[in-house]
Amino acid sequence: MRLKQCLWILAAGAVFAACQQPGKTAAADDTQQETAGLPSSLSPEFYDSLKLAMSAYYQLSGALVKADTQAADIAAAALKYHLDSLPVARLEVDSTRKGILLGSAGDIAAELNGMLIEKGGLEARRTSFKMVSDQLYDLLQNTGLKGGTVYRQHCPMAFGDRGAYWLSDNAEILNPYFGDEMLHCGSVTDTLRFQ
Repeated sequence: MRLKQCLWILAAGAVFAACQQPGKTAAADDTQQETAGLPSSLSPEFYDSLKLAMSAYYQLSGALVKADTQAADIAAAALKYHLDSLPVARLEVDSTRKGILLGSAGDIAAELNGMLIEKGGLEARRTSFKMVSDQLYDLLQNTGLKGGTVYRQHCPMAFGDRGAYWLSDNAEILNPYFGDEMLHCGSVTDTLRFQ
């Protein structure tokens, strides 16, 4: 019996150590990298559409924080709609860049479509959200987000301690992978500030 108690105490200590200081913000994070954003090289119409997509993404993250699968599905559908509506075809950029942007938006939309069709549980939605977050981060690095700041945040304990990233519009940690279980577990690893 004492062995089980010791193991439980060690596991609890590991959880506490992995999360370090709950609620730690970007200003307190020594490992944070700040990345200067790309200049606003795409059309205002594109950036307006991308801001709508990001708003839907943040709603999806918030729904997962609350473990609300119905709200997550609504936000995922809105995000997919906004990504499908990005005016990439009308951009005046070279065909290679246009292809990269179309491919990125299409990959994210396909992952969201899978989330909506398969109707797995909360964990399945969180797994899809992880992939969407990684792909959306890559898209933002290629496009920028005119006048916006995006915080890339990381939870080291998600998915069996493999870790997972997500994006936020503020530095406060609200963990979409654990919700109330470990709401403030994580840290800001990158800040994208766009002019």
